[in-house]
Amino acid sequence: MADAAIHAGPSTARRRMTMKKFVRRRSTIAFAMALPLILLIAFLVVYPALFSMYLATLNKSMERFVGLGNFEFLFKRNTFWMVVQQSCIFAISAVFFKALIGFFLAHFVHTIPAKGQRKWRGMLLVPWVIPPAMSTLGWFWLFDPSYSAFNWLFVRVGIDPVNWLGDPLWARISVILVNVWYGAPFFLIMYLAALKSVPEQLFEAASIDGANWWQKIWYITLPMMRNIISITVLFSLIVTFANFDIVRILTSGGPVDQTHVFATWAFNLGIQGNDIPLGASVSLFMLPILGISAIFILRGVTKRGNEA
Repeated sequence: MADAAIHAGPSTARRRMTMKKFVRRRSTIAFAMALPLILLIAFLVVYPALFSMYLATLNKSMERFVGLGNFEFLFKRNTFWMVVQQSCIFAISAVFFKALIGFFLAHFVHTIPAKGQRKWRGMLLVPWVIPPAMSTLGWFWLFDPSYSAFNWLFVRVGIDPVNWLGDPLWARISVILVNVWYGAPFFLIMYLAALKSVPEQLFEAASIDGANWWQKIWYITLPMMRNIISITVLFSLIVTFANFDIVRILTSGGPVDQTHVFATWAFNLGIQGNDIPLGASVSLFMLPILGISAIFILRGVTKRGNEA
């Protein structure tokens, strides 16, 4: 028996070494195959980001280095801080409602029998599939001050018409509403995939113990979905902060710059105002906000992964 163990030891070690070499080789091959895509992403993302940092250090004519002069100029403008406030309100509100609606829609679809789920998934994903510019034009007609379909319904039921895009408060609500309508299906499909991975045995055991619907959500569903919720919220926050087409088509930043976000105000300054360095400075201001958000969210994901 001892001799058999001695002879088995080296062969087992050789097999482990062979397996390590095989895994290492597969990783190298996978990296080599992904390298063209990595270089393409670096060219399309990293290079423009670095070039925008360079542009932000130039004067309006892009002939002289001014360092942080553009940022100092922005910090002294009240419009800049209004854009910061509006961008945060727009992004946080839209992401919150998208996450909430997507969560309940995912539960609704998850409880439907398997045969009917495909139909509901297809219908609920329509807003996300339609190009944002095209769908926003449809919403623009619904909010139109003269021919608003919403106001037509309001008048029929005895409610005063709403100046959707002319009043600052309603204009903000309008752009948030359209963004929620467009982005909620993304949360739906992500949360639905996470719900499929939650073992049914946990819900059955909770039902036996007398847990109600809310207790199952709070003590089973949410803890099992925390990581996917965090990643989805982070991704949506980045996309929403950088949103351009919805605000541009609906309000163009008006009335009186009350609905401008970073992307639309950077466009106004850089392209329409012919001050590309100042526009680049505005767009770069999103980096620290999104960076801090990403650190806090990913730290929670990493911590929970280590605990698991």
